[in-house]
Amino acid sequence: MQFNKKDLDFINQKGLTLKKVEQQLNLFNSGLPYINLERAATINDGILELSYNRASQLIGYYDSKKDDLKVVKFVPASGAATRMFKFLFEFLKMYDSNSGSVNAFINKNKASDLSLFFIGLEKLPMYNAVIRHLESKTDIDLKSTNDKKLYAFVQAVLETDQFDYSNFPKGLLPFHKYKNHLSSAFQEHLFEAALYVATKGKASVHFTISEKHKGKFDAEFNRIQKVVESKTNTIFDISFSYQKESTDTIAVTAKNEIVREDNGQLYFRPSGHGALIENLNALDADIIFVKNIDNVVVHKYELEVAKSKKMLAGLLIEVKEQAFKYAKALDEKELSDNDIVEIAEFLISKMNVVISSEFEKYSKQYQIEYLKSKLNRPIRICGMVQNEGEPGGGPFWVKDEGANLSLQIVESAQINKKEKSQKSILKKATHFNPVDLVCSIKNYKGEVYDLQKFVDQQTAFITMKTKVGKDIKALELPGLWNGSMSNWNTIFVEVPLVTFNPVKTVNDLLKPTHQVT
Repeated sequence: MQFNKKDLDFINQKGLTLKKVEQQLNLFNSGLPYINLERAATINDGILELSYNRASQLIGYYDSKKDDLKVVKFVPASGAATRMFKFLFEFLKMYDSNSGSVNAFINKNKASDLSLFFIGLEKLPMYNAVIRHLESKTDIDLKSTNDKKLYAFVQAVLETDQFDYSNFPKGLLPFHKYKNHLSSAFQEHLFEAALYVATKGKASVHFTISEKHKGKFDAEFNRIQKVVESKTNTIFDISFSYQKESTDTIAVTAKNEIVREDNGQLYFRPSGHGALIENLNALDADIIFVKNIDNVVVHKYELEVAKSKKMLAGLLIEVKEQAFKYAKALDEKELSDNDIVEIAEFLISKMNVVISSEFEKYSKQYQIEYLKSKLNRPIRICGMVQNEGEPGGGPFWVKDEGANLSLQIVESAQINKKEKSQKSILKKATHFNPVDLVCSIKNYKGEVYDLQKFVDQQTAFITMKTKVGKDIKALELPGLWNGSMSNWNTIFVEVPLVTFNPVKTVNDLLKPTHQVT
């Protein structure tokens, strides 16, 4: 047996079961199948392109409806800022002032990220605070750009006894520099929420965070609450939840042997954002906006972003109302053949559902049951931006094991790039997933779906990580907007590029959408 009594107690303590852990181990041994791409979703083939007039109509429709609905913004925000500063850590580790200048180091190592960082130094939101700090503790000439200043600046940003920014929750890191204050991503999400989440002067925003950072988020909200509520004329209902330990997954070595801590305890890892499907399922809302913590803009771009969000929400309400009408009719009315055809055509033309080629041969009762199964699902409207070479997922038509076609957001890691046909489809992708979703998780009776029933468990990931310098395999659950929503009804809509402004490295803060002037 692989597990002793202490192991079993630890597994139970985490809220897991032995059966679930054994299933995880089996996945490492058997491997996970690649996604089978049929073709890339493109404009007029899986992606809607809305005219200015149509977009304006949907914005107006959302504004007319939202005050009678429960609206929530759901923000995954558990990540630390560590990866934002990776190239700076490498600089501190490798640079030796006795071996040459910083510029020579950049040239020798082709360190383009480091070069950009130093060129844009004064535009970084934390620049003034770091300089003031250095003035108080060093006699380095800080008024001119010199190697000692640059090295000391990076030290101040990263070292634990100074600013220690890499260990900040990404949501609380200084993101934007205004005339009289610095703003975090957390704060920007509140300003943005006031523009499209607020109903009757109140905006509900839910953040999924690391439990150890709860006090820091509470302190930040207490610090900014009066100012933000005054400026937006909005009362904020802020709530938090944590990724549950019961969603953690066991880790194994490259040879699929169980990894243990130095004290012999089993080593489990957080299983990725797919675990947040449970947090999403716990919300009681009619409309849920989903947006990552690092995807924000400075104030001058917020109205444009808000219009795009309202457009998606207006489309969701419009489609949902019709879907609910049909779902209720399927339950309560005696439907004619024409009624059944009308519902099937709605699913095909408005919900991107590919109806079985055998549908017309089904008995009437089975046609009704079939349509119910297709209609009674959560709905997601997903904004898609034109592909500009960003790494990550995109919209595709996917064929499952039963040869059924559906629209999915697929990560590149899920695609077998060694297979020519799949690689060719990937290259033809025209759009990219910015994680810009508006969701409905209730049926027409107002009951929240059990979202676990719509997850495709076969779309989990196996990724390579390191632990104390040793390679290990980690299992990540189907991604929140990937396999976790695989069996939702899905509509993709092209949205402006201004809606996609993630901060993956600190240099992203130098982009125009993160600069006030």
